[in-house]
Amino acid sequence: MISLYVNGHPVEIDAPADTPLLWAIRDHLGMTGTKFGCGAALCGACTVHVNGQATRSCSMPLGSAAGKKVTTIEGLSSDRSHPLQKAWIAEQVPQCGYCQSGMIMAAAALLAETPHPTDADIDASMTNICRCGTYARVRKAIHTAAGN
Repeated sequence: MISLYVNGHPVEIDAPADTPLLWAIRDHLGMTGTKFGCGAALCGACTVHVNGQATRSCSMPLGSAAGKKVTTIEGLSSDRSHPLQKAWIAEQVPQCGYCQSGMIMAAAALLAETPHPTDADIDASMTNICRCGTYARVRKAIHTAAGN
């Protein structure tokens, strides 16, 4: 059993320590907002926060998350009231939507560190891949959420 905190709640997961955190979240906890994209920590669809840092959960072993605080898209807000979620809707960011939970989690980590980011800050921080190419709307939504 591996113990950690997910979205503010203590959980114990009965899985091998080398299980990717992504699969522990999806398969063992039933939280499917975090998506599988590439499995190589390149695309960012699986981004969650681990102790406040944006982390690609497909490449982090569950054992490395033991005792840590993990926040998934479900933990950001249960009712879409987080400023980024509101901005994502207002700016009509998603097309297919597959990468969006990871994008929002990466953006939330950015805003926690840099509350009023410049375009350059956003471009440097947002390394998630969106196959639909919604990058301009992502940038606009981040500025909206930041009150820029």
